[in-house]
Amino acid sequence: MIISHRGEHLHHPENTLAAFRAAADSGADYIELDVRTTSDGKLILMHDRTLDRTTNGVGDVKNHTFNEIRSLDAGGKFSAATKVPTFDEALDLARNRINVYVDAKDVDPQQLVDPIVQHGMQDHVIIYGNPFFLYEVHKVLPTLRLMPEAQNADVSRFLLRSMPILVFAFDSGDFQKSVIQIAKEAHAQVFVDRLDEADTPEFWQKAIDEGADGIQTNRPAALAAYLRQHGLATH
Repeated sequence: MIISHRGEHLHHPENTLAAFRAAADSGADYIELDVRTTSDGKLILMHDRTLDRTTNGVGDVKNHTFNEIRSLDAGGKFSAATKVPTFDEALDLARNRINVYVDAKDVDPQQLVDPIVQHGMQDHVIIYGNPFFLYEVHKVLPTLRLMPEAQNADVSRFLLRSMPILVFAFDSGDFQKSVIQIAKEAHAQVFVDRLDEADTPEFWQKAIDEGADGIQTNRPAALAAYLRQHGLATH
């Protein structure tokens, strides 16, 4: 499966509706997005703790109201007058179109779950976050798929005893045979990052050979073409 990191953000502003539409059009199976909370309790999409890098604003997201953030330009070098999306808007776009990989940066578990349910996306969302947060999400809605970072063999075993884990996230550090094997034995899917210098056919194929079920990429169209070429595409 193809997971488009922050949407298709090499040609569109990251974490924006345009990036998500392009990711879906490229053949991705998931969009990955980052959720944070404004000072007045609205859920918006922003990777960084601050507004500085991806908008023409400054300061922490949590210290600004939704209206203040909505007035900013998130287009950067790509386009003008691109707004920071809400979590609701992303779910609305994704419904009946693409799955959603939610990186929960700064959000209340109940407040995250409510819009997922309201949009009927329970079966099309995976929640990534720290284990303590994921446990709270599990208490709110036990059927949601949770995805902690695998970290190492001992942590993975502990997490499997703590709550139902259907997917483990891996990066270059924890994508090791011993840890992958624990996930496989638990019948959990393996989603691995292949970003930046590792976002190449050589590293994609190595991930597949070592047991990856999903690859998070900055190049969804290229990965889709590679999978089709090698008879590995899911659609």
